[in-house]
Amino acid sequence: MNLLFIALGLLLLILGGNWLLKAAVGFSLRLLIPKIVIGMTVVSFATSAPELIVSIKSALDGHADIALGNVIGSNIANLGLVLAITILISTISVEKSFYKTDWPVMMVASAMLYGFIAFDGVLVRYEGIILFSMLLVFLVYLLKFQKTAVVDELPEDDEELPLYKNVMFLIIGGIALWGGSELLIDGAVGMAEKFNVSERVIGITIVSVGTSIPELAASVIAILKKEKAISLGNLIGSNVFNILAVLGLTSIITPVEVTDNGLLSSDIYWMLGFSLLIFPLVFAPVRMKLSWKEGLILLALYLGFIYKMII
Repeated sequence: MNLLFIALGLLLLILGGNWLLKAAVGFSLRLLIPKIVIGMTVVSFATSAPELIVSIKSALDGHADIALGNVIGSNIANLGLVLAITILISTISVEKSFYKTDWPVMMVASAMLYGFIAFDGVLVRYEGIILFSMLLVFLVYLLKFQKTAVVDELPEDDEELPLYKNVMFLIIGGIALWGGSELLIDGAVGMAEKFNVSERVIGITIVSVGTSIPELAASVIAILKKEKAISLGNLIGSNVFNILAVLGLTSIITPVEVTDNGLLSSDIYWMLGFSLLIFPLVFAPVRMKLSWKEGLILLALYLGFIYKMII
């Protein structure tokens, strides 16, 4: 039964990623907003929904390590697994907004999370309000200023869909991602519990990879359809959303208290390390490009992280 849940979950996630991408491209054409902005708002909101649902439910049920491990693990997986696979498939040309806006915001959000939980081991309501407020400021900035700062070329096969189709693809894509993630997580956690694995390890590995599959599906489909701006914006945006929206909203609803010290002594440093590493990789060896070489580095580090978690 668990294997069936995992298989159905993966199928729904892949379909949902495709439908969501259709909606994102449609909205970017209709609203004349650059696709990287759409990727960091519409796509990121929908693909971060599984993390939000899982984290809130976990925290309310008294499993804060799954809630926090899910977000930290997803951020690591987004860069070490999803971005690695994406650039192994195709080289990405990085926009200037990466070092002007996207990466700095991701680092500030990561540093804020570290500062909030490193010393007292708990994320309380007022800290959640600060995180979520930063997200709102970031979105206003994106929509007001970045659409003129990003130059984006539309592929020849793009066509503007009727509004009702855009809305329909957005809704069914979001539902498919949510349902697929639920099935995948139920199946994965069910299998992991048989091996008596800790909640932290479940959250950091199985649950986080499961909830990162929407990002992987959306990014790979974007690359295959040559929508590279959406792919890059989606990944960075998802990491920002995971911290500011997912943990922000979760801690506003209920405090998130760490019980397994491994989250603070090891896992969060891995997350900060991956986030920092992306910056030099974008500039070396080829400036403003990410290729298969950088993909191999990221994937090797991610596999090392997973190996360390399991042993």
